[in-house]
Amino acid sequence: MSVFTNKASSIISQLRERLGADKVSTNTSVCDVHSHGEAYHGANMPEAVIFAESTQDVSAVLKLCHAHRVPVVAFGAGTSVEGHVTPPAHSISLDLSRMVDILEVNSPDLDCRVQAGITRQALNAFLRDTGLFFPVDPGGEATLGGMCATRASGTAAVRYGTMKENVLGLTVVMANGEVIQTGGRVRKSSTGYDLTSLFIGSEGTLGIITEIQLRLHGVPEQISAAVCQFDRLDDAVTTATEIIQMGIPIARVELLDNVQMEACIAFSSLTEFQPLTTLFFEFAGAPAAVSEQIALTESIALDNNGRSFCWADTQDERNRLWKARHNAYWAIKAKSTGKQVISTDCIVPISLLTALITGVRQDIEQSGLYAAILGHVGDGNFHTLIVTDDTPEGYQQALDLDRKIVARALALGGSCSGEHGVGLGKLEFLETEHGSGALSVMRAVKAAFDPYNILNPGKLLPSGPVFEG
Repeated sequence: MSVFTNKASSIISQLRERLGADKVSTNTSVCDVHSHGEAYHGANMPEAVIFAESTQDVSAVLKLCHAHRVPVVAFGAGTSVEGHVTPPAHSISLDLSRMVDILEVNSPDLDCRVQAGITRQALNAFLRDTGLFFPVDPGGEATLGGMCATRASGTAAVRYGTMKENVLGLTVVMANGEVIQTGGRVRKSSTGYDLTSLFIGSEGTLGIITEIQLRLHGVPEQISAAVCQFDRLDDAVTTATEIIQMGIPIARVELLDNVQMEACIAFSSLTEFQPLTTLFFEFAGAPAAVSEQIALTESIALDNNGRSFCWADTQDERNRLWKARHNAYWAIKAKSTGKQVISTDCIVPISLLTALITGVRQDIEQSGLYAAILGHVGDGNFHTLIVTDDTPEGYQQALDLDRKIVARALALGGSCSGEHGVGLGKLEFLETEHGSGALSVMRAVKAAFDPYNILNPGKLLPSGPVFEG
């Protein structure tokens, strides 16, 4: 039950006066869209949806909500899978999807500044003729602000890192409406607390990100993609692990187990492949370097009983393969009509990845559920797509399996999430992973930044005592 009383309805008229009626909606269908993300967690209607178009709009909303103790949940594309954007009762949903301006591009310094509502795809389309691109690729049409809030990574993280490594600075609106700047355009600084890193991954609980200074990268001279199939799951995972341990600077390495591959073959018409565990590779760089990467990778794969490589050298062929990988969730969904698909993830040090994934496959088989394994195995992160009946009993079965998966990862020194974040879905694992002492310090930070707990309340941190020193 929410601790907030319904003060949101009393400030809606004031929001219309300050922002304009076109930016404030109480329409039932609009509120319904903002009542949930892609997670299985139940929806909850906000009292209103505010469509911000500038940092000043966000500041005006938060000043008013802070004064009246009204909770606010930032909303981008609504693609989160752990309940991040599900609003609590009597709250405002603050939609940043209209904030899509590219404010500056500094090509000589390989950086740019954008508003938080733009997507990676739109930014890269704008950058197409500059020879630069932004590499963090979580797969969906997520906004860059949302990607910052969840510390997103994706298929290219093994080469280019996550959002944490690719954000130089931020504009953030604090709970009371104050606007602050963190970081800047320089690549390093030895001054002050690293507030940029603090906000990256904070899931909208400490402040609302409105502008982002991003690190850009040069488009590689040559890009080649390949697919290698394996009869055994452990051989495929071992191959990915050894590639990283050898220091081969591969651009992407993605795992799809036989269950996932069968679904992708049907959904994306990958008829040239068999329903076997598969690694998708991408190599990038100068031609000579790419040739060396390919030779080393192919040798490792063959030593681990991989079948011959299937190549995709043209851009259209590469796009087809990566689109199939990004459509993995929808492929499983298409095979499971009338069912619910629950996506979860975890991460371990790469030397322990084979033990974890093979153990998870055993857990899946023992559960009797239909589930697929896929992921960015180059950095030790993978996902499980669990299919279940859309019933309370079905959800309980899926959550029991999820808990076993996470318990295995934590026992191996891993984390309950490598990229999905915490939201509502991972709250129960936080104390096991971080310990009560670390959590109390996190709660103290939250209390200092947001004393009235209006910013995305109930997410990221389980309730508990605050560290007082």
